[in-house]
Amino acid sequence: MFNKVLIANRGEIALRIIRTCKEMDINTVAVYSTADKDSLHVRFADEAVCIGPASSAESYLNIPRIMAAVEITNADAVHPGYGFLAENSGFAEICTEYGVKFIGPSPEMIDMMGDKITAKETMVKAGVPVVPGSDGLLKDINSGLKIAKDIGYPVILKATAGGGGKGMRIVHRPEEFESQWNKARQEAKASFGNDGMYVEKYIEEPRHIEFQIIGDQKGKVIHLSERDCSIQRRHQKLVEECPSPFMDSRLRSKMGKAAVKAGKSINYEGVGTVEFLVDKYKKFYFMEMNTRIQVEHPVTEEVIDHDLIKEQIKVAAGIPITGKDYLPSMHAIECRINAEDPYNNFRPSPGKITSFHSPKGHGVRVDTHVYAGYTVPPYYDSMIAKLICRAQTREECITKMERALDEFVVEGIKTTLPFHKQLMRDKSFREGNFHTGFLDTFELKPGY
Repeated sequence: MFNKVLIANRGEIALRIIRTCKEMDINTVAVYSTADKDSLHVRFADEAVCIGPASSAESYLNIPRIMAAVEITNADAVHPGYGFLAENSGFAEICTEYGVKFIGPSPEMIDMMGDKITAKETMVKAGVPVVPGSDGLLKDINSGLKIAKDIGYPVILKATAGGGGKGMRIVHRPEEFESQWNKARQEAKASFGNDGMYVEKYIEEPRHIEFQIIGDQKGKVIHLSERDCSIQRRHQKLVEECPSPFMDSRLRSKMGKAAVKAGKSINYEGVGTVEFLVDKYKKFYFMEMNTRIQVEHPVTEEVIDHDLIKEQIKVAAGIPITGKDYLPSMHAIECRINAEDPYNNFRPSPGKITSFHSPKGHGVRVDTHVYAGYTVPPYYDSMIAKLICRAQTREECITKMERALDEFVVEGIKTTLPFHKQLMRDKSFREGNFHTGFLDTFELKPGY
């Protein structure tokens, strides 16, 4: 087992990893920017190293500074968390060259799944269903128009290096293709330095359902059931739950087998998520694979009673998986609490938190790095907490979440708490009648 793990991340996920490491008797090193000097992950790590100013490019994305922190603290492993360098194959390769274990998949695995075209080709070879579309990168706009005509509109243009909804445009008619093509390429170039595009059939009213998998160094891969991530705004997830209210045992079995097949096709090591789009006829299609721990991993932890960070570290240390595929025994829902103003188009709301009270009680969990007096910096992702509730049934879980949201107090900044309160009371949501476009017509009302 590792002696000392450096967490190359910040905030909630860094604190989450520190807690598990302490329970495993592993020493921890936090890295932080000057803007994060008062964050709880800095306070609770065994050691902390400042790696630069507030800008991510000069701190959390600065590989030389992170590797310098590894060297001066004599860490023998690096946990990248999610975001920042978590899916950066170059960083994983440098860690390996330095003799430091990157807690995650190999650089080759990251590259195979990080490029959407390569990932799709790999899944086709593995026999995993994929969305109809271009076989590779589009050579030009004319080739895209031809494929769109063949598979039928609507179609969706996607950046091969994309993520977080950037470089994506839905095209409903041929006359819209050129303008959306130009917008998608410009955004992709600005966001990723790569304007390579491909086109797929746009699945209308789809569910976004992902399967948590874990693979060890011996070639064994298992799944830990699904998460429904269909409640999202501009391709950013806001609520996740397990089990999916859309799922039945037959579909779960088929999708679980496909997810395991996907992992085995690349000899996957570590925790990861195979993401699918599922149409209203319950046909599913591979979308992408995330080669890291995800924001919504607590949902799975709550329904199968496993610490996924612990499993991730054990696999990285060479310990084989001993379990088998898992099915959910309870219901769990996660609400992402962001420092955003839901009444003002979800505009970021950084600033000082003057009052903070997190809900408690049976089946209620809050993962956060903030507190009363903490200043939310404007430089990073706006998520300040995750509220997770667990109960025997979905109805009981929603009721518990309503109570927990009412008990959650954050003052001094705007947050998405009012949005979540209204969502939990929404008739369609409570009935499980939603898809990825659900929030397009969701009108936030005052009084929450």
